[in-house]
Amino acid sequence: ELGERAEAEGGGELVVRELDLASLRSVRAFCHRVLQEEPRLDVLINNAGIFQCPYMKTEDGFEMQFGVNHLGHFLLTNLLLGLLKNSAPSRIVVVSSKLYKYGEINFEDLNSEISYNKSFCYSRSKLANILFARELARRLEGTGVTVNSLHPGIVRTNLGRYVNIPLLAKPLFNLVSWAFFKTPLEGAQTSIYLASSPDVEGVSGKHFGDCKEEELLPKAMDDLVARKLWDISEVMVGLLK
Repeated sequence: ELGERAEAEGGGELVVRELDLASLRSVRAFCHRVLQEEPRLDVLINNAGIFQCPYMKTEDGFEMQFGVNHLGHFLLTNLLLGLLKNSAPSRIVVVSSKLYKYGEINFEDLNSEISYNKSFCYSRSKLANILFARELARRLEGTGVTVNSLHPGIVRTNLGRYVNIPLLAKPLFNLVSWAFFKTPLEGAQTSIYLASSPDVEGVSGKHFGDCKEEELLPKAMDDLVARKLWDISEVMVGLLK
């Protein structure tokens, strides 16, 4: 239905492909198909995520939030880098969250096997998103491929499906969400801006919120941590043995 509407409005073709970021096998299969079928890739938006779920593991044995929010996108992006470079000028947009402020990269327990706190682990995955975008931007200097991260705001979606709200508090929560949370369309505006606006042509390695550049905490600009996280992630997803 969406594809038919897009074609009817002259907006091109909408193609839906299966991708499970909790499975490296699925990520590889998806990228293989994209590389076979698509002659170019102008924009990649890493937007999917999971929020404060109970302790679970991905198909490959990674803690779910770190595995989906960081490692799945890390592999996806790396497998599509060649096509993005060949399509330059092109853009990579990484959706993070202001909750990154409460996260820390603990290299001694990236898989949360020693301890697990669902809020902390979400924040850590969002900090990893920003560090990944920063390191990737550095590696892609001079290629014509730009990389930026963003905070979309608090958006009214089912991302918070694992958050337990007491039954008596749900009417108040629903009222507050309708009054103060962004709609999905509003929440997508900074992603759309970074993906398409001429205002950010050539801009790379920055962080945005509400379509404006934002300052980051020092821990989100730590290049040594970003490089170490990159190196470890390469091994975790099988890019390096």
